[in-house]
Amino acid sequence: MASTYRPLEAIQLLRPTFRTARFPPPSRVAHIAPFSTTYSAHATHSSTTASPPPSPRPARRTVTVTNDTGAVRWSDLSLGEKAARTTQQSFNFVVIAVGVVLTGAVSYYIYTEILSPSSKTSHFNRAVTRIRAHPECISLLGGPGPQISAYGEPSFSRWARNRFIASTSETDRWGTEHMRFKFYVEGSRNQGVVNVHLTRRPGQEEWEYQSMVCDVKGEKRVVVEQKEEVGRAKGQGPKIFGARWW
Repeated sequence: MASTYRPLEAIQLLRPTFRTARFPPPSRVAHIAPFSTTYSAHATHSSTTASPPPSPRPARRTVTVTNDTGAVRWSDLSLGEKAARTTQQSFNFVVIAVGVVLTGAVSYYIYTEILSPSSKTSHFNRAVTRIRAHPECISLLGGPGPQISAYGEPSFSRWARNRFIASTSETDRWGTEHMRFKFYVEGSRNQGVVNVHLTRRPGQEEWEYQSMVCDVKGEKRVVVEQKEEVGRAKGQGPKIFGARWW
């Protein structure tokens, strides 16, 4: 026998099923975090392990006058080490000052004796040029002129190239400077000695040749330059307004 369908009873039977199948709204599901028993580490977490103490500085060598390199700061030096550094720097300053003075002295000597137009070396070179260009000197010594050699005082060393040139300098009572020097010349036939006399009066910048002669043994003296005054050679003073006053 077929049973009669009753809609109200069917709804009452299905109502508990609808209640248990309900889902929470999406907005609430997004904020629910899953439960976990593990702890995720973050960069901002505090470590419970204590950091090791800093290692002590290695002992440095004591700074002295001889081993100071300037690597240690002044504030880290002891009183004795500061005194050692001060002594070293003072010594270095003295060495530099002495070096500067010696360099200046050597430079001055080189200029006055070699490079200056008024130096003895410059006068020697000009005198040699005149000897090599003089016809009588070339004839006596043996030429041509450029092959005539000139040198200073004889030396015991056969290998000495630069020989000392004997010279004298003086100032007379009238203020005139006198420079005299001699050197030796040698050609293909003979050897000779050249004597040079230069003067420079007060107010003059250039030296003037008073005499230059070349003497060859057994030959007549060759006069290359002769301007010496007879009166001055006898010790007489110069004339002022046409008269000598001493």
